[in-house]
Amino acid sequence: MNSDLSIDRPREACGIVGVFGIPGASALIYSGLFSLQHRGQEGAGIVVSDGTQVRSTKGLGLVSDVFDPNTLVDLSGHLGIGHVRYSTTGAPRVQNVQPLVVECSDGIWAIAHNGNLVNARALRLMYQESGAIFQTSTDSEVLVHLLSDPMFRSRPRRVARALAELKGAFSFLLMTKDCVMAARDPLGFKPLSIGRLGGGYVVASETCALVQVGADYLRDVEPGELVIIDSTGMHSSRFAEDERSCSQAHCVFEHVYFARPDSQVFGHNVHTVRVKLGRRLAREQPAEADVVIAVPDSGSSAALGFALESGIPLDFGFMRNHYVGRTFIMPEADQRARSVDMKLAVVADVVRGKRVVVVDDSIIRGTTARRRVSALRDAGASEIHLRISCPPTMHPCFFGIDFATREELIAAGKSVAEVCEYVGADTLGYMSIEGLLSPFGEESRDYCTACFSGRYPLDVSRMTGKDAMEPMLLNLEPKPHH
Repeated sequence: MNSDLSIDRPREACGIVGVFGIPGASALIYSGLFSLQHRGQEGAGIVVSDGTQVRSTKGLGLVSDVFDPNTLVDLSGHLGIGHVRYSTTGAPRVQNVQPLVVECSDGIWAIAHNGNLVNARALRLMYQESGAIFQTSTDSEVLVHLLSDPMFRSRPRRVARALAELKGAFSFLLMTKDCVMAARDPLGFKPLSIGRLGGGYVVASETCALVQVGADYLRDVEPGELVIIDSTGMHSSRFAEDERSCSQAHCVFEHVYFARPDSQVFGHNVHTVRVKLGRRLAREQPAEADVVIAVPDSGSSAALGFALESGIPLDFGFMRNHYVGRTFIMPEADQRARSVDMKLAVVADVVRGKRVVVVDDSIIRGTTARRRVSALRDAGASEIHLRISCPPTMHPCFFGIDFATREELIAAGKSVAEVCEYVGADTLGYMSIEGLLSPFGEESRDYCTACFSGRYPLDVSRMTGKDAMEPMLLNLEPKPHH
C-alpha cells in the first residue's frame, strides 16, 4: 500500500478493457484505456492475440507514455485485454503492471484485475508453502496459481472453480489465445460493462470507455457471473451462488469520486447522481454565502446541485492545470506538495471579498483541503464554508481503494469541529450516510459504505497492514420481492 501524505485523495486500483472479434484490437484497447486513465496513472499494459500468437507490452507511466503508434502496430490481433494501474496492493514496479501473462499447461493466459482480494495473503502462503514461486507482489497473481490447478480439464470449469475461491472485490478480465473472459465478484463491488461493436464485443470498467471506442452498451456483467466470449459467441454461467436476491455491495465511491461523470455505473448516470448529492447537501448543510465553487473535477457536479438547490450562484473559483505530472510518484514530500499547489489555481476575482461555499467530494487526510482553504484566504475570500458530498471517511477500505490507515484518516481521530479548525474553514458540513444513498432509492442497500460506517460486507479481521479493528459485518439478508 502506498502512502502519500501530501495527496488528500483516494485512489482507485485500476481500469480494465477487453476486446473480442475486432481487427486492430490493440488500438481499441488503447482508446478504452485512455478514457479510463482517471482510474490509474501508475502503469499500463496491453495483451493481444491473433488466435495463434499472443503479444504483449506494458510499462510504468500514463497510457500515452507507455504506448506509441509503432507499439500498437506490432500488437496485431482481434482479441485482447488492457489495464491501467494504481497500486493498492503491490509496489509500483514494472513487474506488477498488468495484464499478468503466464504460461500454463494449456497455453498462455493473461489476467487483468480491478479490486482487492481479502484472502490473497492466505492463498499466497498456502501456495508458497507447497513450493510455488510468485513473480509479483500483487494480490492478482493468486488467481494464476488457482488457474494452473489441473483438477479440471475444462477451461470454464477451472476458471469458475478458481474464481469461487476468491474473497473480496474483483472485476477480472482473462484471455487465452482464442477467447476473452469477464467476471465480477458475487457482491458486485466494482463495475464492469459489456458493449457490442460490429460483430465483436468490448468489456470495460466504465461505459465511458465503450462510448470512446464506438461500442453500444449491452449490459453489465452480473455479480457472480462468468462471461466467456469466443468464436461461437458470448456465453454466461455462474461461479458462485446466485446473490441477486440478496444485498450487493457496490462501491459508493464510484459515484462520489472515481467514475467519470459521463459513465453509467451500477445502472445510474454518475453526473446525475452527483447533482442529486449536491442538492441533498444544500438541504442538509445550508450556508449563507455569495458564491458556490467546486474543487474540480469530481466536485463539479455536486457543486452544480448545491447551487441549484440553494439559489447561490455557481462560479469557477478554481482552475485546474491538466498538464501537471503525476505527483504521487515524486520522491520528496515537498516536491509532491508543490505539484499539488500547481494543479489548482484560485481565480481571485471570483472569491475576493465574498462568502464562499466550496464543494468537494471528500476529505481523506485533510492536508490538501487545508492548502485549498489557505489559498482562498490569500485570494481574499471573506468566509469559507466547506461542504463535502459524502460522510466523514473514518475507516480504511479493503476492497481496492487506497485509503490510508485509520490513524491517517483525519475524520477517524477528530470531530467535525476539529477537522474544520485544522483545514481552516469557517464552517464544515458533511453529507449524511442517508443522504449519500438517497439517489438510489430501493437500491440503496446494494451499496458498500464501510469506509464511512465501519460495517464491512465481508470479514476483514485477518487483513494486515491496516489498523487492527474488529469489523462489524453487514447482514446480507434476502431482499423482499416486489
